Amino acid sequence: MPAYAIIGGQWGDEGKGKIVDFLTADAQAVVRFSGGNNAGHTVMNDEGEFKFHLVPSGIVWPHPICIIGNGVVVDPVGLLAEIDGLQRHKIDVSRLVISDRAHVIMPYHIALDGLEEKARGKDALGTTGRGIGPAYMDKVARWGIRMGELKDVVGLRARLEALVAQKNAHIKLYDGEPFDASELYERCLAWSEQLGDYIQPTEALIEDMLARGDAILLEGAQGALLDLDHGTYPYVTSSSATVGGAITGSGVHPRHLKGIMGVFKAYTTRVGAGPMPSELDDEVGNTIRERAWEYGTTTGRPRRCGWFDAVAARYSASVNGFTSAVLTRLDVLDGLGPVKVCVAYKLDGEIITRFPSSASVLERCEPVLEEFEGWDNPTAGLQNMKDLPRQAKTYVRRLEDLIGCPISIISTGPKREETVLVHPVL
Repeated sequence: MPAYAIIGGQWGDEGKGKIVDFLTADAQAVVRFSGGNNAGHTVMNDEGEFKFHLVPSGIVWPHPICIIGNGVVVDPVGLLAEIDGLQRHKIDVSRLVISDRAHVIMPYHIALDGLEEKARGKDALGTTGRGIGPAYMDKVARWGIRMGELKDVVGLRARLEALVAQKNAHIKLYDGEPFDASELYERCLAWSEQLGDYIQPTEALIEDMLARGDAILLEGAQGALLDLDHGTYPYVTSSSATVGGAITGSGVHPRHLKGIMGVFKAYTTRVGAGPMPSELDDEVGNTIRERAWEYGTTTGRPRRCGWFDAVAARYSASVNGFTSAVLTRLDVLDGLGPVKVCVAYKLDGEIITRFPSSASVLERCEPVLEEFEGWDNPTAGLQNMKDLPRQAKTYVRRLEDLIGCPISIISTGPKREETVLVHPVL
């Protein structure tokens, strides 16, 4: 005791990496609990800018244990590239641990991701093409390979023979290139050699730390509105991005959770296809995108931008039970003029305040906007609540009311110190 979950409150890209990095100062471990290298977390400090896809964001601190949890799907090639980059920056990666229960993204998963997305045509979901979905499909179908199996070189060979035959039959349906089981086995042997020392059971490690009273951060990927169960299905990710995923994807049981923090941008963004009622397809949206450089960390794709969607935010807070909220990118709205918030939807002429479960219904929703006075005095880099412009404080307080929980942290820039700690959270 205790553990704290850091959950994306929107459609991902809320700045969770910076927040995890900020909070790691007072934590002894960080556990990444879901997703794969389709996620991208950016951390900036005196050593430079770091872009993480699988390694927990706390690794740039010298003290915490950083765990890739059982709920993550791991691309060994991508992970080895991250480890190599960290070592070149003289970052100690001996503190990195990979759960032996995490699943492996195999090369055939990446191939199938591209083939299946192409086959969808105009109904493509906008995946990153990193093999995440097919890897989770295999996990559910019990065709998956877990990281611990990479160390069982005898048992793995027989499993690969059957798996590759099954996958090649699937790939043949799309006229794709088949895989050779022997060649894949050799790759697995190399991954076992390179990653074997990092792979271990993590449940006992985490339980021992909690028993000592260490603080553990559970780091999410994507956001609640991309959750497989609770998001805008089918335009979602393949894993559980909500607090339920934090529990099952880390092995931390609910009694250990002391806080659940929802991270929200001061506006809304989304990558890929799917409904987004508050989207700004105009000059204001373009201004936000360019000012904040809203392009995907993993893919480089431009993000769709819009006003803060309080209907979606309330839903996210309800599903996750947020004990506090974190507001990022407030400085992007500096000098923008009037700032608006979507406080309700208009659906077929009726005003609604509940978030629809149907993506097609959400697509028909029009935003009902509440306007706020903008602020010209900059918030960028501020570290104290009293220094925020009056209008920015009004905006923050209104978002706090709309989300339904206190805002404990405000990020005013990408660097660790560019943060307002409104209320202590650890």
